[in-house]
Amino acid sequence: MAFLQLRGVEKFFGQLRAIKGIELAIERGEFVVFVGPSGCGKSTLLRLIAGLETIDRGTLELDGRDITRLPSSKRDLAMVFQSYALYPHMSVFENMSFALKLAKEDPAVVRDKVERAAKILNLGPYLQRTPRELSGGQRQRVAIGRAIVRAPKVFLFDEPLSNLDAALRGQTRVEIAKLHRELGATTIYVTHDQVEAMTLADRVVVLRDGQIEQVGTPLELYDRPANQFVAQFIGTPQMNVMAASQLPQLQAALSGVPAGGFVGLRPESVALKPAGAGQVQGTVELVEALGAETLIYVNMGTGTPLVARQNTRTSLHAGDRVGIEIDAAAAHLFDAQGRVAAHG
Repeated sequence: MAFLQLRGVEKFFGQLRAIKGIELAIERGEFVVFVGPSGCGKSTLLRLIAGLETIDRGTLELDGRDITRLPSSKRDLAMVFQSYALYPHMSVFENMSFALKLAKEDPAVVRDKVERAAKILNLGPYLQRTPRELSGGQRQRVAIGRAIVRAPKVFLFDEPLSNLDAALRGQTRVEIAKLHRELGATTIYVTHDQVEAMTLADRVVVLRDGQIEQVGTPLELYDRPANQFVAQFIGTPQMNVMAASQLPQLQAALSGVPAGGFVGLRPESVALKPAGAGQVQGTVELVEALGAETLIYVNMGTGTPLVARQNTRTSLHAGDRVGIEIDAAAAHLFDAQGRVAAHG
């Protein structure tokens, strides 16, 4: 039996069916990431698990116990919010120990738990500071520490890095991954950033319009997306998708495309050649030189730019004519409704 089991979970806001019959099993110790565009229901689903919203239909079981109707305080879960939600007048120690003191834990036990969590999170020197004396990354670590000291069965993270700058996001992401390994805790993490999803997750749950589109490891989603939506959502830059009719030169190689269907190509499956070579011709629109890799945006005259990724630098500039060589064997084929017809 799964450690955390969602069976037919639904949520209504008035007439709006926001969460539509979610079926999901999460194993003990797993790091599961909910990802999807804004408004897809990922934070609502997390709040249903946390008990911050009521489940209208379906059941939720944790470690063999039905917790569907239990209040949040009785679910043995700990949530880390996007906004940190620290008490500004309390020290770091007081913030981290607050829930334990409410539960009337022995003061010696409280101090031991807080100091152990502070050591894990490199917060030892800051225990007597108030939140306003800390950086954004340190405040987020305090919020995580407050969850750790409770030793919950499941950690819930609701977009915890979205208020941090790019450098801190990367650093804190690494810290969260290390923390998960050290604690071996079951973790559910919500983000709209698919890079976070790919780098942190054991399994990724892709949501759209209150429904699960696909569940799998990051590379399963990247290599074998269930449909066009997942294919374009996972991967940076996103998969090139164009109507098969825009590639008449490749019709023989792409014979499995259904009528009115689409061809999906990862940027690394597109190679640029001198003008006149390759299967298709185009004009360079933009070059993004990122150091270790280069992204080149090419206009084929179809209205849909094609992005090529290469791990070498280039002498190409906007306006240059190029040939485009497409690895048809790596193409993903979709029907007119965006369902997978074949994987490359």
